[in-house]
Amino acid sequence: MSRELSKLLPEFREHVEGLLDDCEASGYPMRPFFTVRTPFEQARLWRQSRSTRQIHAKLAELEAAGASFLAHCIESVGPQYGRHVTNAIPGFSWHQWGEAVDCFWLLDGDAEWSTRKKVNGTNGYLNYAILARDRGLTAGGFWHTFRDWPHVQWRPESSPRRLYEVGEIDRVMEARFGAAEE
Repeated sequence: MSRELSKLLPEFREHVEGLLDDCEASGYPMRPFFTVRTPFEQARLWRQSRSTRQIHAKLAELEAAGASFLAHCIESVGPQYGRHVTNAIPGFSWHQWGEAVDCFWLLDGDAEWSTRKKVNGTNGYLNYAILARDRGLTAGGFWHTFRDWPHVQWRPESSPRRLYEVGEIDRVMEARFGAAEE
């Protein structure tokens, strides 16, 4: 998984660099920990909180839609275990498109993950989300369901699926990442 801002869509990268500068200037520095994720990396994150039944149902749905590459990504990573961290299957996250970044709050030289902790009356993630919104970006911390405070993305649409057909997403992901399985 990449943390390199250079991998982001250039227009989005400019906004992210400005956002990180704004956070630094406000006294609540943020550091990127995810930029571009391959569909295989996304599959690992998606699978880690899903039952076998849910996985098989999603594979069948993707195959029926002609999205064999996306199905392959999910199937090939094998069993994964962990807490729920994403609703997005491979290709359905803006991370695969270079249009999303996840950052952590840097506090006293360490990553601070609390969305409740405050310094001088402010939480670093809330500050980050407000500054992102001020730049016209979409902050996951303001989503109504499944708030994702570290996440900021370029587009207001929650998923590429809102703009593209499944088959088109499959073709773009295969062309972009092909056999990039790790």
